[in-house]
Amino acid sequence: MAQIVVIGASTGGLPCAYDLKKTLGKNHQVTVISNNPNFNFIPSNPWLAVGWRSQEDISFELAPRLKRKGIELIIGEATEIKPDENQVIVGEQVVDYDYLVLATGPKLAFDEVAGLGPDGFSVSICTTEHAEIAHQQWEIFCNNGGGPIVVGAVAGASCFGPAYEFAAIMDTDLKKRSIRDKCPITFVTAEPYLGHLGLGGVGDSKGLLESEFRHRHIKWITNAKVAEVGENMVLVEQVNDSGETVKTLEVPSLHTMLLPAFKGVDVVANLANINAEYVNPRGFVQVNEFQQSVVKNNIFAIGVNIAIPPVETTPIPCGTPKTGYMIESMAAAAVGNIADMIAGKSPSHIPTWNAVCIADFGDTGAAFVAVPQIPPRNVTWSKKSKMMHLAKIAFEKFFIRNMKNGNPEPVYQKYILKMLGIERLKK
Repeated sequence: MAQIVVIGASTGGLPCAYDLKKTLGKNHQVTVISNNPNFNFIPSNPWLAVGWRSQEDISFELAPRLKRKGIELIIGEATEIKPDENQVIVGEQVVDYDYLVLATGPKLAFDEVAGLGPDGFSVSICTTEHAEIAHQQWEIFCNNGGGPIVVGAVAGASCFGPAYEFAAIMDTDLKKRSIRDKCPITFVTAEPYLGHLGLGGVGDSKGLLESEFRHRHIKWITNAKVAEVGENMVLVEQVNDSGETVKTLEVPSLHTMLLPAFKGVDVVANLANINAEYVNPRGFVQVNEFQQSVVKNNIFAIGVNIAIPPVETTPIPCGTPKTGYMIESMAAAAVGNIADMIAGKSPSHIPTWNAVCIADFGDTGAAFVAVPQIPPRNVTWSKKSKMMHLAKIAFEKFFIRNMKNGNPEPVYQKYILKMLGIERLKK
């Protein structure tokens, strides 16, 4: 009997664990290690942060769902991985494995910008706990009559979509509250232009998002390095194409949400102490085409914690996003390759790493498709419509339902690509 351990139980780790159990059956043990007793649907955090969702809407307890599927759950922080001994340390517990899947998500590098994050002067939508705090701050902000807002992403950020979503969702919510006229919004981003998205643009994402922001009266500052977040302002250094600072701006803000850069979580980053090739300088896992560690072939990594190089050099560093569709394909490949290896075969499943992103704008939405991720591409497409708003809601409902029921079926492949009219990407 093989022992497979999955560290992480979010949008990558939980469906991976379900799929492993379904694929491998009762003769093999699947164990999930999670530092959170609940599953939280992270893509809904922008809605939670303005009060359009509650934590109960997007979260549920892991234990009863995993127990029903015969999956062991260990609640605790994985503090050490011993790859040579095939062990994970959780507190004082030693967990043995034959195969290990790292689905930890990222470490949020708020400390890289002075004053950034919930312990500073900005809110966050990166975790459900953070989004709940952001909602409390939002209600205080709105009840006090509003004021200037700064939203965006700092240097080194990689997942830009939620920043665009949150800017438009706040705009929509403020209009509903009839105080939008009292709340100027400025979008501040490390991207060289709106719609870069860490992907060098997708279709006419630049034109689409510039038009959307003009329509919503949202100003923007690109090539922006956030130097400091203060109680009532954001200090921004704007650079030219050579990376030289050409302007320093003090942007007023009474409600600030800036996405931080990501790093590998400590338990993963510390693998560099054993062999530097396990991770890149930011602590993300180096994987081959089969989602395997380049050092140990019985360690797999999926989701935000894998190393993917930037698609191009930008004046201010911009990371590459790992979208839902991409993570779905990573998980499926890891499961298939573990099954191959247990059966004595060589790994044969290769993920697509194609980028498909749906962004909700509160009253409309947009989809961005990049195939392959790095240009030149076979498909590069972006589109705004009310359907995209509905597709994001459908994604939420389908995914949470599947996770509650222990169903690992691929939501993007079964539902979302069909809704977007691009089913050919399944091939």
